[in-house]
Amino acid sequence: MKITLKDGTHKEYAGPLSIYQIAADISEGLARMACAGEIDGAVKDLRTIVETDCKLNILTANDKAGLATMRHTASHVLAEAVKRLYPGARLAIGPSIENGYYYDFEHEPFSREDLDRIEAEMKKIIKEGKSLERFTLPREEAVRLMETAGEPYKAELIKDLPEDAEISFYRQGDFVDLCAGPHLMSTKNIKAFKLTSSSGAYWRGKSENAMLQRIYGTAFAKKEELEEYLEYLENIKQRDHNKLGREMELFTTVDIIGQGLPLLMPKGAKIIQTMQRWIEDEEDHNRGYVRTKTPFMAKSDLYKLSGHWDHYQDGMFVMGDEEKDKEVYALRPMTCPFQYFIYKAGQKSYRDLPLRYGETSVLFRNEDSGEMHGLTRVRQFTISEGHLIVRPDQMNDEFKGCLDLARYCLTTLGVADDVTYRLSKWDPADREKYIGEPEVWEETQDRIRNILLELQIPFTEADGEAAFYGPKVDIQAKNVYGKEDTMITIQWDAVLAEQFDMYYIDQNGDKVRPYIIHRTAMGCYERTLAWLIEKYEGKFPTWLCPEQVRVLPISDKYEDYAKSVQAELRSNGIATDTDMRAEKIGFKIREARLDKIPYMLVVGQQEETDRTVSVRSRFAGDEGVKPLKAFIEQISEEIRTKAIRKTET
Repeated sequence: MKITLKDGTHKEYAGPLSIYQIAADISEGLARMACAGEIDGAVKDLRTIVETDCKLNILTANDKAGLATMRHTASHVLAEAVKRLYPGARLAIGPSIENGYYYDFEHEPFSREDLDRIEAEMKKIIKEGKSLERFTLPREEAVRLMETAGEPYKAELIKDLPEDAEISFYRQGDFVDLCAGPHLMSTKNIKAFKLTSSSGAYWRGKSENAMLQRIYGTAFAKKEELEEYLEYLENIKQRDHNKLGREMELFTTVDIIGQGLPLLMPKGAKIIQTMQRWIEDEEDHNRGYVRTKTPFMAKSDLYKLSGHWDHYQDGMFVMGDEEKDKEVYALRPMTCPFQYFIYKAGQKSYRDLPLRYGETSVLFRNEDSGEMHGLTRVRQFTISEGHLIVRPDQMNDEFKGCLDLARYCLTTLGVADDVTYRLSKWDPADREKYIGEPEVWEETQDRIRNILLELQIPFTEADGEAAFYGPKVDIQAKNVYGKEDTMITIQWDAVLAEQFDMYYIDQNGDKVRPYIIHRTAMGCYERTLAWLIEKYEGKFPTWLCPEQVRVLPISDKYEDYAKSVQAELRSNGIATDTDMRAEKIGFKIREARLDKIPYMLVVGQQEETDRTVSVRSRFAGDEGVKPLKAFIEQISEEIRTKAIRKTET
C-alpha cells in the first residue's frame, strides 16, 4: 500500500500497519511524540490499522487534534484517580474541550483541597506509565460490564447508541472506561497538566436530570506552555465580571433572594441608568421611536395567541394551573404581543408606517439553575427592546436602520471590534419548532443575507438558531473565558401579524398585513454591564463612570474649597465626590486609582487662591494645574462626545 505523508513524500508497505507503527518507521522521535493520526482528513487513534492507500498525517501535541487527544487521555487519568480516591464515585462523561478537558462524576462537590489530592494521584498514574489498550464488546456484554462495575451512566450511554455502533473501551491497568477515543499509547506521554476548577453540571445538560460534579483541567506538551496558560487564566480571573463587579460594589447576589436575581448596587444602577437614558434619547430623538410601557404579566391566552405558549412555555414563569384555575397568568418573557395590541388600538393607514415602538422592558425567563452566571445569564433582566411595524416595501431599509443603530451602540461603547455577526436560520428538519411556511422562511433568510452582503458585514450562518417565528441577525461576543453570548438581536417576522390580525389600509383602501422587526438596540443591560466590566477591567469610559471625578483636599483646611469645586462640577452634570478623610494625599490618590476613578483633583492653598485644580487621571497620570473652568469644559466635552481615552497608565 502507498502512504502519502504531509510533506508530499510517499511510503510503501507490503501489508497493513497501525498508524503508530508507520510513525515509528518514519522516526522513533516522531513515534514518541505522536498523539493521533489523520487519515484522509479524519482523525484516528494511533492503534488504527491502515490497510489501503491514503494520505496520512501524524499528529503531535503541536497540532490541535493531537493536543485534544492528549487532553482526552488526561481526562481518563483524572477519572482513574477519582475512582482510586473515591471508589463510590460514578463516572459520566469526560471529553476534551477547547482549552482542556473535564470529567463529570456523581459525587459530593469537590473542594480545592480535593482537586489537589486528585492531582497528586494523577501524577502517580502518569509516572506508572500504563499502556492504554483498546477493545470492543457486543452491546449486551458492554452493558453488563458497566452495570457490574456500578456505572449506570455508562450503561445508559451504551443503550442509547445506534444498533450498528461499534462499542469500544480503553483499559489502562485495572481501570476501564467506555470511550470512542482516540487516546495516547501510554499515560506517560502526558507531560504537563493541571486541574483548574470544579462545578455542578446536570447529566446530559438537562435540569430534570441528576446534578453531577464536573472537574475541569488542562494539559500541554510542555511545562512552559502550561505555566503560560495558568498565568493567562489568572489574568482573566481578575477581569471576570463576577469577581470584579462585586469588588467594585456594582452588584451582588443573595441566596435568600434567589439564583439569577442580582441586586444592582448604587454604582451599578447608575451605569445602567446612564446607558438607558442614552439609548432612549437616541431612539426617541434621533431614530423616530415612540415609547410604550406595558404590563409585566399577562393571561396565558395572550401567549397562546402569539405562539409562545406552545414554543416557549418551559422558559416562562407561570402562575396558576390551567386544569384548576379560571385564569392562568405568566410573567412576560418578551414585550412584542403587548405592543401589537397598542398598534391594534386604532386603525392605521399606510401613511402611518413605519411605526417604531421602543420600551425599556423588564423581562423574566426561567433559566436552568446550571446556566446562571453573574449578570450574563439571569432570570430577571432589562433590555432595550423595540418592535417596528412596517410595510413590506419598507422592510429592507428599516432592517438596515436597526443594524445601523446596533453598530452605533457598539461603536460608542468601544466594543464594535469585539463582536461577530450570525444569520440565525430555521431548521427545516425540525418543522414543529417553527411557524410559517417554508417558502416564507427561505425568502426572508435570503433577504437578510443580501442586506448583510450589501452592507459588507462579515457573518456566519447557523441552522436551528432562529426564533420560532422568523430568522434573525445575532450579534455575538465572548466573555473572558471564551463563552459566546448573544448581545444584540434583530429578527425578521413575516408571520405574527396574521395571528394577531394586524393590518393597515393601503392606498387602494385594502387591508394589508404589515411586517414586524423585533430588535434590541444594545441588548440586555445587565449582560452589557458584565461585558463592559470585563472589556475595561472596571476602568469604564468617563461618560459611563458612576463617579467621574474625586476631589482630594490636601488637608482639612481646604475642605470648603473642595466642596465648592464639587458643587460646581455637579452643577455641570459631572458625577463628583470628595474625599474628606484625614489621610495623607498620597493615600487618597492611591485609593482613587484603586477605585478606578477617571479624574482626581488635588486642591490646596495655591489652587484655592488661583481658583484652579491639580489634575491627575488614569489616562495620563499628572496632567498639571488647570483653571477649574477649563477642566470643566474639558471633561464636559469628553462626556458629551462619549469619548474613549485609550492612553491609560
